[in-house]
Amino acid sequence: MRAVAKYGALTTLGSLVLSALVTAPASGADTVTAAATSTGTTAELHGVVRAARHAAAAGITFRPCPRTEQLPAPIQCGTVQVPLDYAESDGRKISLTVSRVRASGEPDQRQGALVFNPGGPGASGMYFPMAAELPEWKRVAEAYDIVGYAPRGVGRSAPLSCEDPADFTKAPTQSPVHPSESYKRERIAQAKAYARGCADSAGPALAHYNSLNNARDLDVLRAALGEQKLTFMGASYGTYFGALYATLFPSHVRRMVFDSAVDPDPARIWYRNNLDQSLAFEARWADFRTWIAKHHTTYHLGSTAEAVRKSYERVRAGVAQQPAGGTVGPGQLQAAMLGAGYYDDYWPMRATALAEYLKGNPKPLIAQAAPRPEAAAESENGNAVYTAVECNDGSWPTDWRVWDRDNTALARRAPFETWDNAWMNLPCAYWPAPRQKPADVRTGPGELPPTLILAAERDAATPYKGALELQRRLAGSVLVTERKAGTHGIAGGGNACVHSYVEEYLLHGKAPVRRAECAPHAEPDPVSKEPADKRLDLQRRLKPVPHF
Repeated sequence: MRAVAKYGALTTLGSLVLSALVTAPASGADTVTAAATSTGTTAELHGVVRAARHAAAAGITFRPCPRTEQLPAPIQCGTVQVPLDYAESDGRKISLTVSRVRASGEPDQRQGALVFNPGGPGASGMYFPMAAELPEWKRVAEAYDIVGYAPRGVGRSAPLSCEDPADFTKAPTQSPVHPSESYKRERIAQAKAYARGCADSAGPALAHYNSLNNARDLDVLRAALGEQKLTFMGASYGTYFGALYATLFPSHVRRMVFDSAVDPDPARIWYRNNLDQSLAFEARWADFRTWIAKHHTTYHLGSTAEAVRKSYERVRAGVAQQPAGGTVGPGQLQAAMLGAGYYDDYWPMRATALAEYLKGNPKPLIAQAAPRPEAAAESENGNAVYTAVECNDGSWPTDWRVWDRDNTALARRAPFETWDNAWMNLPCAYWPAPRQKPADVRTGPGELPPTLILAAERDAATPYKGALELQRRLAGSVLVTERKAGTHGIAGGGNACVHSYVEEYLLHGKAPVRRAECAPHAEPDPVSKEPADKRLDLQRRLKPVPHF
């Protein structure tokens, strides 16, 4: 998971009162009341209002997308300007890239724009208009302009970088589940250097990559699209700043879908959420091994989950001694298997890679786990934004002994992901920018229209209790649960029951009274090779993006 921290004059209290201060009347003339309690709060409030007014007047000029976006016609691209610091709205501006495909139905069917964020932090949603090609999204795409965008710091939206991409993707790497003291010292040094690299690269701007600003940017984008109220679908981390948006701008919300909800409890942003995630991945890793064991006649990796684990350890030992293809070591192997913890449609090809490796054929494993040099810059950029947002969003332990104590204890119960997750977040212990107190996501009865929360009961990336907490905090929200399933991101076709609720809500505004349940989608069939299916590839691109 990843979160954001805001650095600047505004306090969290100041951010929260925005919902009382900014409205979206039919006239579009946002107003400010005398309720602001500090100069910083007033400055930032005016920054949001002024930026939204300017964006509404300027609109977005959509043209054919640049070749770098790799988006086919009829998708078009444009930009929207937002303040780097909303407390200084007349200061530096940054441009966010936006993509759109027009609603394909008749004019009287159109309901406005549907904006999507796939999570991260650090993920781009520029590809989302491609969803209009999928049969599952046909009716929604007839009614809505399908809109994606790259949040601040991502892609071409004022891109953030913390180190040389070649260094970031250097391989092979180790991934000890019980690291030695010398390995810990090495990773501490790397975390300190990474945090310094972020500060050196971004300078004072570093503090402004955070979740509250992501929510504010979303309101400016709403205005630029000409929408008086926002229809939004956020997945994974996108549910968190979507919930912040609902808290800050409840009167601007038309419809919101929260797919695979982050636990928004301020006490869990983000250190505790990451510990929760590591524990949940252990259970999902067991689910994967149990599935492999059921198909022992296909994979020959073991007829029990424990036997499969031993086969996996043989692969780990093998790539530790001699990295597959020269680049796939234990770190790359673990990262590839982590993908199976997110998405069960990865299970057949991951199991095939393990089986083939043990038969003496490392090629499938290399194809799935080796770093791709052509993707190095994108990967480094995504990690930089993830780190900045999470470190900025909340307080993190600054004493290494706390990290060591908590992760050592957790790794005894959940060795699969614990330490790798800790290393990913450790720069936050040495973060050079001030951290903010996480905002208290919360709306009262009648402040929001009904909102729709989707959750898989065994989701590891965003454990199920987060969906329950989000529903508790957003008055009038509805929770749809996919029982006995764990795929991360369940909107969009994998489960017809879930998708029917999404479609009914987006098209007609109808949702269950409070909660509904769906049976799990079918488990994947074992296959011996990765299917070369364009539709499946596009569906995978539309999944929420790790980490949150």
